[in-house]
Amino acid sequence: MTDDAAAARTAAEEESALSRPPVDPDATAAYGDDPDQLIDFYLPGGPGPAPVVVVLHGGAWRAPYDRRQISPFAAFLAGRGFAVASVEYRRGDAAGGDTVAGRWPDTFDDVAAAMDALPGLIREHLPQADPRRIVLTGHSAGGHLALWAAARHVLPRDCAWRTDGPASLRGVVALAPIADFEVADKLGVCGGAVRQLLGGDDHFAERRPYADPALLLPTGIATTLVQGRTDVDVPQAVAESYAEAAAKAGEVVGVTLLEDVGHFPLIDPGADACAVVAEEIAQLGW
Repeated sequence: MTDDAAAARTAAEEESALSRPPVDPDATAAYGDDPDQLIDFYLPGGPGPAPVVVVLHGGAWRAPYDRRQISPFAAFLAGRGFAVASVEYRRGDAAGGDTVAGRWPDTFDDVAAAMDALPGLIREHLPQADPRRIVLTGHSAGGHLALWAAARHVLPRDCAWRTDGPASLRGVVALAPIADFEVADKLGVCGGAVRQLLGGDDHFAERRPYADPALLLPTGIATTLVQGRTDVDVPQAVAESYAEAAAKAGEVVGVTLLEDVGHFPLIDPGADACAVVAEEIAQLGW
C-alpha cells in the first residue's frame, strides 16, 4: 500500500468512528465537584446481572476530546449485554489551552477518584449490574489510564494514588494504549502528548514512576492489549514494549494484533475490529 493510500485509509477510519452521533446515557452521576468529574451509565440490553465495563476515552488527554466521542462504543457494549460506566476526567491544561495534553496531577486525581467512587455509583445507577465482575477498558490515552488505574497498588509508596491492594477487577482490555511512555515519547506519539502530560522536560523523568504503566508491573490482574497492526497514531511497538516489560516482571500480558486495522476501528461499532474487542471483554467479564 502506498503512503497516500495508507493515509487515506487512516483518515477514513477516523471519520467513520468520530462522525457517529453521540449516544445519550441512561444516567449520569458526579464523583466530584468539577464539571468534568462525571460518569455516564448505560443499562445492559439484556437481563442481569450483567458484567460492568468501565470505559476511559482517549484523545491524547487533550480538552477537545471527551466521553461523547466514545459514547457510540459504550452504547455498543451495552447492546451486547454489558452494563457500562463511561468516565470523564479533566484534560488539557487550565493555563495552556486545548493543545496541551493532560493536567498534572488533576487527570490522575480524577481517574483515581472515579475508580474509588464507582462501587457505590454502580449500585445506585446500574441495578442490573454485577459489581463483582468489572472489566476496565480504554482507548489510546484512555488505554493508558485503564492500565494505570489497574496498577495503583504498585505505585511508589509515597504516592497519594496508591491503594493498599489490587482493584477488584476481572481484568483490563486496553485498546491501542499509550502503554510505555519511553517508547511513545521516542516515537512522538500524538504530538509529544506523553511529555506534555507529565509537565514537560523538567518533570518527565521524575514523574514517570508515578504514571508510566510499563514501570508499574506486575499488577497481578489479567490484562489484554488489542492493537491494530497499521495503527499510525499509537504504533504497535508501544504495546509490544509494554508486553515485554510485563514478561520481564514475570507477568503474561495478552496481545491481540489485528491485520489491516488502524487506530479507530477498535471503538467503531461499524467495524469488525470492534466486535473483536467486545469478545475480548466478554472473555474476562462473563
